[in-house]
Amino acid sequence: MKSPTWCVAPFTLACLLAFTLSSPGKSADYFPLPDKDGGWRTLKEPAQIRELAGMNAARLDQAFEFTQRCSQNGGLLVVRHGYLVLEKYFGRAHRNANPDMASTGKAYTSIACGIMLNEFHDKIPDGLDQKVFTETYLPEAFPLDDPRKAGISLGQLLCMSAGYHGEGGSPGVVKGEVVPLKPIPGQDLRDLDLSSIRTPLWTEPGAGYSYSSPAPHIASIVLRHVTGMKLQDYINERMAKPMGWGEWAYCLHRGELTLPNANGAGSIAVHATDAVRFGYCLLHHGAWGDKQVVPAEYVALCNQPSPYNPHTPFSLMFENNSDGHVAGAPRDAFFKSGAGGFGIFVVPSLDLVIYKLGGKDSQYAPELTGIPQTFAYDGSRDKWTPIARTPFNEGSMGGDDGLRRVLEMVAAAVCD
Repeated sequence: MKSPTWCVAPFTLACLLAFTLSSPGKSADYFPLPDKDGGWRTLKEPAQIRELAGMNAARLDQAFEFTQRCSQNGGLLVVRHGYLVLEKYFGRAHRNANPDMASTGKAYTSIACGIMLNEFHDKIPDGLDQKVFTETYLPEAFPLDDPRKAGISLGQLLCMSAGYHGEGGSPGVVKGEVVPLKPIPGQDLRDLDLSSIRTPLWTEPGAGYSYSSPAPHIASIVLRHVTGMKLQDYINERMAKPMGWGEWAYCLHRGELTLPNANGAGSIAVHATDAVRFGYCLLHHGAWGDKQVVPAEYVALCNQPSPYNPHTPFSLMFENNSDGHVAGAPRDAFFKSGAGGFGIFVVPSLDLVIYKLGGKDSQYAPELTGIPQTFAYDGSRDKWTPIARTPFNEGSMGGDDGLRRVLEMVAAAVCD
């Protein structure tokens, strides 16, 4: 039986050792119960937070105060050494909310693919090296609209280096150099699969990076054919149930349109405490209790420079800090952001997981998921507008800049 192939070069002992040396300490043997059974162990008092979690509570509050400047709705959750030391929300955000987490969902698609590569390695024997534009993996792609697509590997799709044109005018990047690209139409939800597959290439597969949502969705189509399950069902069986998530869904309902399949490019909607569970599983090399939910080898590749993307620090749908571009965070930090200011962060060397919520009102509409809202909203953020930034006032900072600043602020709260 052939073992799964994870990267172009064999997974090296040095790489595995580097990841192991940053393994969690105090949290290694703790995994939270589902929320319905008691949930996370928590710390409230500053002295306890400092003693048991090694964090400065006042600095955590500063990080939350900054978070409130970044979006109309949102929140911040921080877990260190297995203790939930901060959980605060504002606006429509709530522990039991199911907001559209936008592109944060790309991380879930990637991890689902990592599980698939291990579980079904006989069906996809070349792993991340597998060329997927074949009748077996993507029959709906034929006849190919561009012969170059035959050279696209699964690893390139998951690192956004398959050559797909970035949406919304996203530039290309070639070995760190930015290449301007003209805007093109994005995914069409009325024909999500084919519109993603037919998105044009701007370069040869592997020759450049561009942030392109069609790429992870195409990876989810491959998963559908390999596993025989829809992405949402596969995630439910392989991740949600083992970790004990509460009610969750994808945002499949768009007005009169109901998507038959989840968009691998995003719009997952999980409870905030379950988003932290997802990150906590990655912190523990894919383990949850005595079960290896995600292959450790795959998780280790998420915060390393990838051979599939030599152009920018983006590996398997995670931005990684291996080059130190987030100056105030450890270099082993890796994270995925989503429109509206959502982001999940994992920092192995600090035994730390962070989940930042954001979002406009529309991202919290229960009609998106069909899950009823069970909590009240006081209207406090209905007229919220961002504070203008000036040289003397940091003001609000949305998007990825705000996410990176929150990561730096929470990392600065570590005091042990």
